[in-house]
Amino acid sequence: MIRIKSLVSLSVLTIALATGAAQAQETLKIGTEGAYPPFNYVESNGQLGGFDVDIAKALCEEMNVTCEFVQQDWDGIIPALQAKRFDAVVASMSITDERKQQVDFTNPYYTNSLVFVAPKDGEFDPANPGDASIGVQGGTIAETYAQDTYKEATVSPYPTQVEAWTDLQNGRLDAVLGDFGVQQGFVDGDGKDCCEFKGESVAGGDKIGIAVRKGETELAEKLNSAIKAIRENGKYKEINDKYFKIDVYGE
Repeated sequence: MIRIKSLVSLSVLTIALATGAAQAQETLKIGTEGAYPPFNYVESNGQLGGFDVDIAKALCEEMNVTCEFVQQDWDGIIPALQAKRFDAVVASMSITDERKQQVDFTNPYYTNSLVFVAPKDGEFDPANPGDASIGVQGGTIAETYAQDTYKEATVSPYPTQVEAWTDLQNGRLDAVLGDFGVQQGFVDGDGKDCCEFKGESVAGGDKIGIAVRKGETELAEKLNSAIKAIRENGKYKEINDKYFKIDVYGE
């Protein structure tokens, strides 16, 4: 009788452990910044929203897992991924050779280009910025491009894109260089009275991917399959059209 009870208890424990492991695998923790509208931001109800967030939710649904979002400052987002604070980064991260040494990437889920925004009544000339003061978000492709290209200008990196726009609106910058979608959100929203696009895109073809820890190829492949699926079933287009007037996926 004692042996039977022990066997029953062992079976219950085994089932419980298996169930717990399965439940753990059903949650995918997604790291994002929450300060990069319209790609990721904090909504009035305190929840994370934006293109990145909606794409992540669609991918989780396709993979039959539950998304759990973790907000993380941009400058610490890769170390936090490596420290296993979350499983993947969906935060408009450009795929670069330098970052590939720290993380692995999925296939791109959209294509970026850089554009200038400046005051409507200003004299900023993107073709010849001279010694202009240019704001960028630190640690981004925009910062690298501006530092490498505009040698005479004063390039000022900010912790967030929003802080750069604030200084632009307050007259402390001549222009802000940033991703087209983010800049579009500013020009159509808070910056519509003060600012406008200046010139054409100054850099294009920048591919944006989802970062995972080095060696986690199985997760990367699952995400790749999900990206392909939402492109084919129309979910990607639905999300894209919610935020943009063009297909941002690119070639």
